[in-house]
Amino acid sequence: MVITDNRKAFHEYFIEERYEAGLVLEGWEVKAIRAGRVQLKESYVIYKNGDFWLFGAHISPLPTASTHVKPDPTRTRKLLLKQREIERWGGKVDRAGYTVAALNMHFTRGFIKLEIGLAKGKKQHDKRESEKDREWQREKARLARSESKNIR
Repeated sequence: MVITDNRKAFHEYFIEERYEAGLVLEGWEVKAIRAGRVQLKESYVIYKNGDFWLFGAHISPLPTASTHVKPDPTRTRKLLLKQREIERWGGKVDRAGYTVAALNMHFTRGFIKLEIGLAKGKKQHDKRESEKDREWQREKARLARSESKNIR
């Protein structure tokens, strides 16, 4: 079940590979995410000190959060990946000019997971071309619907 999507990532990048990663979260964050108070729009993932970290994801604390914990909505959160995946993606990020984008947050068997994607940045003309393709697909679907109505 999808909690939130980062549609901006698909506009900004070509996604080449995807992987599901766990997150190191605090208790108040889990409660807030289950309530749907998370936003990935301005978030990004960086490779630092042999680990991947999620920056800029905003998790709004619930008003009923614990009084002894000082919630930080945009703190950096460590991603949990297998060492082999970290090394493989880390090498591509360091050498090949790739970046890692947070695509969506979802539940898997009761656990909160983050889908990340190995991405290459789009140029402005690529973004325009993607938009034209999307509009053409919409127009084709609209034409197909109207054709099916005319046949009846």
